[in-house]
Amino acid sequence: MFKKFLSMALVVLASATAWAELPSVTLKDINGKTVNTAELSNDGKPIVISFFATWCKPCNRELAAIHEVFADWQDETGVKLVAVSIDEAQNAQKVKPLVERKGWTDYEVLLDPNGEFKRQMGVNDIPHAFIVDGNGNVVWTHQGYIDGGENDIYEELIKLTK
Repeated sequence: MFKKFLSMALVVLASATAWAELPSVTLKDINGKTVNTAELSNDGKPIVISFFATWCKPCNRELAAIHEVFADWQDETGVKLVAVSIDEAQNAQKVKPLVERKGWTDYEVLLDPNGEFKRQMGVNDIPHAFIVDGNGNVVWTHQGYIDGGENDIYEELIKLTK
């Protein structure tokens, strides 16, 4: 009886976190355009949101690894990637040059210098990736990066688009 109750409780808990909507936080992109995070959309297709910082080596490795296969991901799933820099205000000027140097121009890059979006998304450590479905619901999350970890994101995207 207890096992059945525990199983049901875990399913309910997983469902509650798996279908959370994006919070409304006003950020700027690397070109100074204002963006409301609750309004992030991709014409009914999935979005990957990746929290990173210029100084975070695992973050940069993850975004670089995704960049290598991103065109294929877009062809197969229509995915959009939103990279959210948590660099503090004094380091925010380093984000755009990094993005340009790495060739991540196919990513939408947002700046979260006060960490408001990061806090509301429950991000404690970076890199931290989320997948948002075509209806704007967070359906998957993962913290950290090891080589090959981008394949987990891809597998989840494929599940969403089948």
